[in-house]
Amino acid sequence: MEEIKINIIIAERPYRLAVDPAEEEKVRRAASFVNDKINQYAKSYAFKDYQDLLAMAALQFATSTMQYESELTYSEQHLKQKLNDLDTLLSTQLENK
Repeated sequence: MEEIKINIIIAERPYRLAVDPAEEEKVRRAASFVNDKINQYAKSYAFKDYQDLLAMAALQFATSTMQYESELTYSEQHLKQKLNDLDTLLSTQLENK
């Protein structure tokens, strides 16, 4: 599929991006989310320029991503263990027949 050009604004700066049409809404929502975080930090903290706010938002997003990855890894390991337990139980039941 061919990419489309969109304009987004992050931290009061415009950016022209080429995106897949199926991803356009996701990119626009992500930009809005970043701007919301920047505005929250702007209201709560002193800052020299938007780079300070962008750095704080980036740190928060990175921390959240790492937390989600950790939770996902735990869930996957837990699911694998449960599936192995179920497989063992079923194998045992089939052997006893």
